Amino acid sequence: MRVKDKVCVVSGGARGLGLAAAEALLAEGAKVLITDVDAGVGEAEAARLGSNAMFRRHDVTDAGQWNASLDAAVDKWGRLDVVVNNAGIADLVDIENITAQVWQRTLDINLSGVMLGTQTAIARMKGRGGSIVNIASIEGMLGEAALPAYNAAKGGVRIFTRSAAIHCARSGYNIRINNVCPGFAETQMVSGALATLAPEQAQAFAEKTLARIPMGRFARPSEIAAAVLFLASDESSYVTGSDLVVDGGMTA
Repeated sequence: MRVKDKVCVVSGGARGLGLAAAEALLAEGAKVLITDVDAGVGEAEAARLGSNAMFRRHDVTDAGQWNASLDAAVDKWGRLDVVVNNAGIADLVDIENITAQVWQRTLDINLSGVMLGTQTAIARMKGRGGSIVNIASIEGMLGEAALPAYNAAKGGVRIFTRSAAIHCARSGYNIRINNVCPGFAETQMVSGALATLAPEQAQAFAEKTLARIPMGRFARPSEIAAAVLFLASDESSYVTGSDLVVDGGMTA
């Protein structure tokens, strides 16, 4: 019961890393609101997860929807302890071929969505404390020729988190804000991005990526979720403004 009775909101929680994080938090005693733009899948998963889970459709680029989602969690369970800013997208397209629309949409969801989630969470956590966990990426540390917008957004998340964490610590809010930086994981986002490539290109990309990972495999979503759980729990009470890298040694 590492997060017993903590009230958590996980964006992008209908599948992949977000769903794995919600499952890990629930297993350790939390109450979890999962949000996503995919209402069908999200509602089905919330029903599967049981009475301590609920779902709300939520576009993370909309400040009003952030306010409504966090208020829904507070109305349901009386408080807000943890926000996991997980929602994200990725398109495999290099700098010569990326469109302005794809660039902007990636930054809107992956970076501005994190800012809005953090800002609205702070407003509700001030005075009682909490933990905000932002899902960055090792792609915010390393360059990848096929991911310029994703690189830019996740690099932005990393330094934004430091700024917000310092502000909250120095203001005495008792709100910790940290990044989890996953490597490549076995998720629909990764498989979906690879599916946009020709089969031979996708295979080459996957093989090249695996060759860069000393542990020789992609992460299981549950392994990333374990890092989220640690940062959500009081076990990480002296950790703020940090990157927790979970990448099988890739950045090493």
